[in-house]
Amino acid sequence: MFVKDRKGKKKEQLSIQESDVLSALYDEPFVNQRILAETSGHSLGVVNRSLRSLMAYGYLNEEAQLTEKAEEMFKACAPRNAIILAAGFGMRMVPINLSTPKAFLEVNGEKLIERTIRQLKEVGVQDITVVVGFMKDSFEYLIDEYGVELVYNPDFASANNIRSLGLVLDRLSNTYIIPCDIWCDRNPFRKNELYSWYMVSDLIDNESTVRVNRKTELVTVPEDEPGNGMIGISYLLDEDAAVVCARIEEMISEGKHDEFFWEAALYEKDRMFIRARVVHGPDAVEINTYEQLRELDSHSNQLKSDAIRTIAQTLNCGEQDIKEITVLKKGMTNRSFLFTVSGAKYIMRIPGEGTDQLINRKQEAEVFRTISGLGLCDDPVYINPENGYKITRYLEGIRACDSESIPDLNRCMEKLRQFHEMKLTVPHSFDIFGQIEFYESLWEGNPSVYRDYAKTKENALSLRLYIDQQEKDWCLTHIDAVPDNFLFYTPEGSEEEQLQLTDWEYSGMQDPHVDIAMFCIYSLYDKQQCDRLIDIYFNQNCPDATRAKIYCYIAVCGLLWSNWCEYKRKLGVEFGEYSLRQYRYAKDFYRYAKELIEQMGGKP
Repeated sequence: MFVKDRKGKKKEQLSIQESDVLSALYDEPFVNQRILAETSGHSLGVVNRSLRSLMAYGYLNEEAQLTEKAEEMFKACAPRNAIILAAGFGMRMVPINLSTPKAFLEVNGEKLIERTIRQLKEVGVQDITVVVGFMKDSFEYLIDEYGVELVYNPDFASANNIRSLGLVLDRLSNTYIIPCDIWCDRNPFRKNELYSWYMVSDLIDNESTVRVNRKTELVTVPEDEPGNGMIGISYLLDEDAAVVCARIEEMISEGKHDEFFWEAALYEKDRMFIRARVVHGPDAVEINTYEQLRELDSHSNQLKSDAIRTIAQTLNCGEQDIKEITVLKKGMTNRSFLFTVSGAKYIMRIPGEGTDQLINRKQEAEVFRTISGLGLCDDPVYINPENGYKITRYLEGIRACDSESIPDLNRCMEKLRQFHEMKLTVPHSFDIFGQIEFYESLWEGNPSVYRDYAKTKENALSLRLYIDQQEKDWCLTHIDAVPDNFLFYTPEGSEEEQLQLTDWEYSGMQDPHVDIAMFCIYSLYDKQQCDRLIDIYFNQNCPDATRAKIYCYIAVCGLLWSNWCEYKRKLGVEFGEYSLRQYRYAKDFYRYAKELIEQMGGKP
């Protein structure tokens, strides 16, 4: 058949059925239509129509042998290289992604990425590029063992895979693009490719955004409708690769690489501009979750997880009884996942990268012993003071404090006052100024990203004299009393909404007014909003000296968390605006504190 190219000119384009028949004849000479139907995967009627068309187009002679025109097309369309995208965290694979990139998950004793590389080499594809990010060093052996090339994506923690592909656009030319988390029972790659395609499964998937229509096009589906499972493997011929390259370059230049997957470049309005390649469901499986891996290979080495064993031992159940494992939103310090056992829901916390240097888990366990039974939060089902693993019951219908809601703020500050008035004690304190120096030491001699850091630090630390001169009710302080940690929920059988304060990792002895400062800076409040929160906590009766002290805390805590963000950045974890705003608090509230102290006749 004939179609129009992107410049509006007519060009010849074989149908998928015609292409499949021609490819089958390339692999095995024609014997009869019935054998050809078996090898091409199409019905006898489709084969007969395709043979007539291919002869009419000049790709076959009357004996159904390939002509020179066909040989030239096969040569022009032959695969030249492959790109494997393996940079991401694979957050949905909790709890096994903490020490293992998804590419190294094993099925039947074979690593996913190694199987993909071997299948590519089986069809003659030797030029293989692997884009890496998370745990990049663990991929190094592939260079010597398989002759691949590694390209590092420094934005792997903050951007989707459009950024990974954007780093290797110059290599897109008759290219396979492959996610690293695919297990293909049958080799999905071929020595001969005659058209560009995107692979989907014949199985229905409620999370898919596309379905195959009668024209073998991939069209978008509404959010509430299922589609064909998206496998993610694609093949791009030269002409289509050029289109994808131009679109990805444009998206990245517009700053859209943070939110888009590379497949966004395949869409024209409501459909992809390349064809669908549909495979049988079991032949190609994308492994996104622990349970999917368990279903595919219940003996996989990666299923041997400390976290899963801990759950089984704590709840006295079999590992196979742990179901519906779902990653929760990644926090700034930890990763957590939801799971069920015998219909009951729980949350398990897994400490994040570098957390062992930031948090003393034995001290955290001591805090939980101190607050146990006081109605501040639910007691953990399990907490390990050595590795920080924690299991808690899941609260249905939970919501976090809305930092812009006055009713929410009133209730949260009331809860905070009640906690402070308990005047609880623990054997350890939270040393703000010591932590500032400690986080800076974790930079290992590297300078701050901020050019005026030395002056900003000097100014913030100069506020210590004023802070030390003020009276304080020294007691257990939450330290991380931010909106996300004030949880509203309605217990089963009750109509009254309750409030808990969660995440006590940083808690220790300190001036309780530090909690007000922490709430402000996490909420990214401006000065007016900070004053509003202070007034709510003190019932509109905050002395100027105390307000100035809280300004000081906002400044020094801003520097504290800015230093923390700089350490996490070196681990590949970015916090965007939050990081920048913390540094601004150190500068702006130094000035506000200084002005207020001088108005009172004192010196900062």
